[in-house]
Amino acid sequence: MIGTIIREMEITDNEKVAGVIRMVLIELGVPKVGTAYADSSLDRMFQNYDLPRATYFVVEEQGRIVGCAGIAQLENYEGNVCELQKMYFLGEVRGRGIGEKMINSCLKRAVEFGYEHCYLETLPYMKAAQKLYLKTGFDYLEGPMGDTGHYSCNVWMLKSL
Repeated sequence: MIGTIIREMEITDNEKVAGVIRMVLIELGVPKVGTAYADSSLDRMFQNYDLPRATYFVVEEQGRIVGCAGIAQLENYEGNVCELQKMYFLGEVRGRGIGEKMINSCLKRAVEFGYEHCYLETLPYMKAAQKLYLKTGFDYLEGPMGDTGHYSCNVWMLKSL
């Protein structure tokens, strides 16, 4: 983890972040429809998180962006719930504890923003991610909250903050 930093995204990171996300989604065989891959926001991540009570972080290692994640108000939901969104890491940095540090950074900011719960959606075959989410205090839900438009993501989890 030497030389690895988690920092807030800057506008100049847009292209690199979109590249990381798309590369990971392709590597994992994620459907291109009904998931983050199809989100028009991928190319404008800085602008999409430049909102009240939202933030997006990147993991930088030796000057390269190797991972990312953010939080924002859960879309189409009435309640004080944020969503952990678009958390992806290049294969070369997985399994090194960076994901847990990233989640903790996001959850710390969610608490600072005054959210009461954090929600996430993932895919059934993303077992390593689910193991990490459980380790950091998320529990499974029986159905979705809100309407994120990610209908292919049919594993839902929630954590009280």
